[in-house]
Amino acid sequence: MLTERQGLVVWLHSLKHAKSLRRFGNVHYVSKKMKYVVLYCNQDEIDSVMERISTYSYVKKVDPSFKPFIKSVFENSRPDKAKEYDYKMGF
Repeated sequence: MLTERQGLVVWLHSLKHAKSLRRFGNVHYVSKKMKYVVLYCNQDEIDSVMERISTYSYVKKVDPSFKPFIKSVFENSRPDKAKEYDYKMGF
C-alpha cells in the first residue's frame, strides 16, 4: 500500500546544512542559487516535521506543498473542433 507523501520547501541561510535534512525525509532537490531544499515526508507527520525543522538556526522558513490538495481532474478538457481537424491531417 502506498503512503501519502507531501513536499516541504525549506529555505536556508547556508547550504552547508542541507545534507543534515535527510533524516527528516527524502531530499528531492537542492537549489544552490536560491538556497532551498525540497523534501518529501509522510503526510501524517508533516506538522511535526515542520515544527522540528523550523527550530534550527540555519533555517529561514518552511513552506508546505499544496499539490496533494489541488484537484488534477479537469472538466471540459476536449480540444477545440478547429484544432482537432488540424491534427488529423495526413502527412
